Amino acid sequence: MGVVADRRTVGHPGVGRVLVVIPTYNEADNVDRIVARVREAAPAVDVLVADDNSPDGTGAIADGLAGADPQVHVLHRPGKEGLGAAYLAGFAWARRRGYDAVVEMDADGSHAPEDLPALLEAARDADMVIGSRWTRGARVLNWPLRRLLLSRAGNLYARLALGVPVSDATGGYRVYRAAALDAIDLASVRSQGYAFQVELSRLAHRAGVRMVEVPITFAEREHGDSKMSPLIVAEALWRITTWGLRDRRAAARRPDALARWP
Repeated sequence: MGVVADRRTVGHPGVGRVLVVIPTYNEADNVDRIVARVREAAPAVDVLVADDNSPDGTGAIADGLAGADPQVHVLHRPGKEGLGAAYLAGFAWARRRGYDAVVEMDADGSHAPEDLPALLEAARDADMVIGSRWTRGARVLNWPLRRLLLSRAGNLYARLALGVPVSDATGGYRVYRAAALDAIDLASVRSQGYAFQVELSRLAHRAGVRMVEVPITFAEREHGDSKMSPLIVAEALWRITTWGLRDRRAAARRPDALARWP
């Protein structure tokens, strides 16, 4: 009992208290598996399941996990509002409770909890860590060629349009230290899905947040249905184009305003 208490107090060395936020909607087949893997891979971190009132009972399963483990928590949200809104709610929950870092992680197992210790180690010297699918040493498993090409093309477009110096701006496996969340204008964020991750990458870069990428092993989900849709892709394309044009106009009017672009 004393060992557990000490881990929770100290958190991850050099980082502090860490909260892993896992948004869920109809993830009854996955939520218990992913929480168990996180607790095994990184026993010192806490977990917050942010459930959007899943009709398949995901929230009730999460409540059971929380009842059995004081390091697991549940945030019940009124309905399906999207990935971005769930993460913003999770960030706010963590900041109110004094966590030093927040981790984004998908519920479907595509983000391997076994990679989390490496991301947290990188966070000792950075304010924002991206678990990257497209940096040297990363692996992507069981994705069809269409998904591979879509992701690579989308990330290339984001990099060229926005000047964000990362290879995986759409990646959703991340660590944000409190300093990064404080630097980003979270109140201005409105996007969801891929666009949400790109928007936070853009805002973090413009705010001068120290960002690093760590290679991960990314695998296609084995259970449940993907939330990816043509609408999510279209939103990302539209928003990236809009941001890129806006940044270029701002740079043309005031060359010193966006010294970090491109």
